[in-house]
Amino acid sequence: MENQKSNSSLKAIIVVLVLLLLGSLGYMYKMSTDNQTSENKMMSEKEKLSEELQASIAKYDEAIAANTELSDELAAEREKLVQLKAELEKSQGDVASLRKFKDSYARLKREMDNLMKENDELKKQNTVLATQRDSTQVVLEDTRKVRDTLVAKNDNLAKTVERGSKLSVLNLQTTAVKQRSSGKQIDTDKASRADVLKISFMIAENQIAKSGDKTYHIQVIDSKNNVLGEKKTESFGEKTLTYSFEKTVKYENKTVQVSQDLPVKDIEGGTFYVNIFDKGELVSKTSFTLR
Repeated sequence: MENQKSNSSLKAIIVVLVLLLLGSLGYMYKMSTDNQTSENKMMSEKEKLSEELQASIAKYDEAIAANTELSDELAAEREKLVQLKAELEKSQGDVASLRKFKDSYARLKREMDNLMKENDELKKQNTVLATQRDSTQVVLEDTRKVRDTLVAKNDNLAKTVERGSKLSVLNLQTTAVKQRSSGKQIDTDKASRADVLKISFMIAENQIAKSGDKTYHIQVIDSKNNVLGEKKTESFGEKTLTYSFEKTVKYENKTVQVSQDLPVKDIEGGTFYVNIFDKGELVSKTSFTLR
């Protein structure tokens, strides 16, 4: 009887121990499962915070690319986020450190939101200024075109006036004559008889030309290409002119008839050329022939 009671007690103890063991194993499993769940949750929150940091860094990159007056401040705040992200990735992801990182990010994000708002305002102002600048450039370009047109018109007008103010030398004629001892001059077409060449021309009326003394250089060339007369030489810039004589005329904006005798001696027959120059510029020419 006593043995049966002892066996019953032993069995009861074993059952209790088994139950306790099963309970302990169940508790340990639950604790392990809860720890794994908590660790997974921490890792998920860490990854989420890392992604938010990377997104904020990308926003800073976009804002810095706009190149506003806040670019330096934006770059400095971006660097803070980069450092925080690097520290987060090195951390173990425990609750305390993760809370600290979240608090730091919240503070930096508030600063970012304020800077972004200010940067957006600057971008809007820059857009307005760029539009105004473009409008101003259009106005300036139009003004420049008008100015260039006026300058071109003035230049053309000045050139027209300059051309119009030049004196016209007309009706250039040359006659060979024989000078009598009595002073009488007889026309001749024989070179051997000629001892004077009478040269005449007319300066036309021009109301816009400048009045005053006008000096012309007359050049007479014989059939052998020799310059007759004084054979003086004068330079006009890069041009050099050898001429027969010089004639100064008083011009008062009215038609003037000019004549001048050129003494010659022992000239030979052939074609002669007469040229009139105004400061090195050929303004009239003719030719004649003597037997």
